[in-house]
Amino acid sequence: MTVASYSPGILPYIPFFYVIWSDDLLSASEIQVVQTAIAADPSLVPEDKAQLLNWLDKANPPKNGEIKSWQQLISNSGVALVESETHPLEAFAMKVAQFYNGAEGHNPQLQTIERNLGIQPNHYNHLFHVEVVHQPFATTYDGKTLDALLNAKGWEVLLEFRKFLQQAPFTWSIQRDKTAFRQLVLDQLLVLAKSGWGAYAYPSANGGKEDLETYASIFEHLVFVDGSLAVKFGVQFGLFGGSIQNLGNPSQKEQYLTAAGNATLLGCFAMTETGHGSNVRGIKTTATYLHEERCLVIHTPGTNDNKEYIGNALHATMATVFAQLLVNGKNNGVHAILVPLRDANHEELDGITIEDNGYKLGLNGVDNGKIWFNQVKVPVANLLDHYGGIDEQGNYHSKIKNANKRFFTMLGTLVGGRICVAKGALAAAKMALTIAVKYGLQRRQFNDNIKIQEDLLMDYPSHQLRLIPKVASCYVYHFVLQRAMQEYAGNTSDDKRKIETQVAGLKAIISWFATEAIQESREACGGKGYLLENQIADLKNDSDIFTTFEGDNTVLLQLAAKGVLSDFNSEFNSGGFSSVLRFLGTQLSDRFTTINPAYVNKVDSAHLYNPKFHLHALDFRLRRLTYSAALRIKNYIKKGIPSYQAFLKTQTHILELGKAYSDVLAVKWYYEKLEHLPEDSYRSLLYQLGALHSLAMIRANATWFLEQGYLGGTKSKAIRQRVERLSTELRPHVNALVDGFGIPEQQLAAPIAN
Repeated sequence: MTVASYSPGILPYIPFFYVIWSDDLLSASEIQVVQTAIAADPSLVPEDKAQLLNWLDKANPPKNGEIKSWQQLISNSGVALVESETHPLEAFAMKVAQFYNGAEGHNPQLQTIERNLGIQPNHYNHLFHVEVVHQPFATTYDGKTLDALLNAKGWEVLLEFRKFLQQAPFTWSIQRDKTAFRQLVLDQLLVLAKSGWGAYAYPSANGGKEDLETYASIFEHLVFVDGSLAVKFGVQFGLFGGSIQNLGNPSQKEQYLTAAGNATLLGCFAMTETGHGSNVRGIKTTATYLHEERCLVIHTPGTNDNKEYIGNALHATMATVFAQLLVNGKNNGVHAILVPLRDANHEELDGITIEDNGYKLGLNGVDNGKIWFNQVKVPVANLLDHYGGIDEQGNYHSKIKNANKRFFTMLGTLVGGRICVAKGALAAAKMALTIAVKYGLQRRQFNDNIKIQEDLLMDYPSHQLRLIPKVASCYVYHFVLQRAMQEYAGNTSDDKRKIETQVAGLKAIISWFATEAIQESREACGGKGYLLENQIADLKNDSDIFTTFEGDNTVLLQLAAKGVLSDFNSEFNSGGFSSVLRFLGTQLSDRFTTINPAYVNKVDSAHLYNPKFHLHALDFRLRRLTYSAALRIKNYIKKGIPSYQAFLKTQTHILELGKAYSDVLAVKWYYEKLEHLPEDSYRSLLYQLGALHSLAMIRANATWFLEQGYLGGTKSKAIRQRVERLSTELRPHVNALVDGFGIPEQQLAAPIAN
């Protein structure tokens, strides 16, 4: 057909229909979008509308010859496609129409089609034989504004800290000799301590600002400098200093906390044992009270009962040692004791044996070591006795009478460290993704026309799909971890089991996410990602430990699932697995009705992008897994199987429950955060990111949702398409999105990112 065959109203639709039929964008929901726009377009006469609607009939598609004539019409216009336009395809289509009929202006209905179908320039520029004005960073969003939005709490302090990190000691460099590397990290730590950054969470009387949330942000920023520095910082000020702050009495804080904060007292945190790992309650190191001498005898009973993987072990002069407290022949459970390790000449004290762990996969700037204690005596005043101590008569006392509750209360005070580990893992993912994205916006590869410039990596849909959903997840998890730290810092009660359950699950899914995101980033950079100079290799190796650091993720997910099954019942920790049964009595009536078939296959974009759908789907998975896991445990116990064994038989089920709980919590907290943000364009962008993250979560569990009948095949396919479409829609903004992570330029040293 010739140009004369098309009316002035139809001409602007030609490029759209060419893209629609060339890229097969004709699902039921997409047809609805176009039909609605056509019906609402006042520039179209009834004959135009009839023609356009006829072209939407999948049963009677336009002839191939007509589609080719559309392509020729577009090419002959000589109009350039400008990617930086707010609505690139609509602007392009209107210019094509103007070339043929002289009409000017914009068409809001075409803009609606472009927006709802998510057809970005990189999805269709290969279809048109026209000049393409590439704008790799074109966006209406500003990275600095996003940065300020993400880090609103303590923003001015963070700007000051970023400026502080411009000093020479914090310049990134390749380090492969662990002795020199450890000395560098120690020097960096001392510079931080001298300026008060390490003590930031401590009381003002001890040189701090009493601001745990900003401390956590400082920790995250140190990952951008180097993972080893962040971990050593966390061990010294968070774990060692934090144990004194949270478990010590006023005199102990006065004596030791200020020195820990300014690093004149270097310490370590000796909890984990070689033979016992995550089973803190089962550690074998003992602290036996001798009343005649008013001292505690710290002893490692067996070869494999030593403390292991203790950060700061080679530089520290004191350790917070966790041991079974034995008083008058009775074991009162695990307590923490301050134990000197070295003298003024940095020589090991009598009874102390320390060995270097040696080279590790990563974090070789951290001096991890093993520690054995052989009948080491320390004054009873060194017992951190906030939750349990020994009186003048030599009797044990505690305001928490139940030993199990006392144990979990004590560990609950250390949840902040687990949040920081998750923030550190997420920081590593942010940095790797930033490097990969910026490389993808520069590196060009392949094109079917050797006479023109090769395509940017980031313009390939597959490249968008591998990186952009993960960028979206970083935004979700950033706000979620902020909320977790806010909840923890604001909890002034001794009972922190609820936040401990929440953080256990979040730390697991976020650190696993980080490992996956960093690996994807490495692959997305090809051979360049394998070079040490481009930083991803160190990010990958340094962050890998976060999946087992501060709690093995598999163990943590079981902890989260137990919290779900017990409905955070305080009786659970004292009653063991048998208390699950009491919980079941109130839960077995939670039956699920058959899902409405119309809902199962509802695929319009308004529904699929709606937070209510995301939360409903993820919560359905949580409730179903809770119900079925509880029922399985009950049935096993009915058969006479011990409750602990019944729990083990459902362990894989329990792990899925823990993941489901954590996924729901993350999405719920994220959307709650957005509800309190100003209603501007950035809020809209953040909702897009939330939709991409949520749909990707649902997509990742599509098999389960299909098995349960929650999704139909049509809806599952639509979700997959929407994940791809949202990735493309966010492509023009991806540079601003990674700039929003706020990684200081001097720390982003990878050549491929600059």
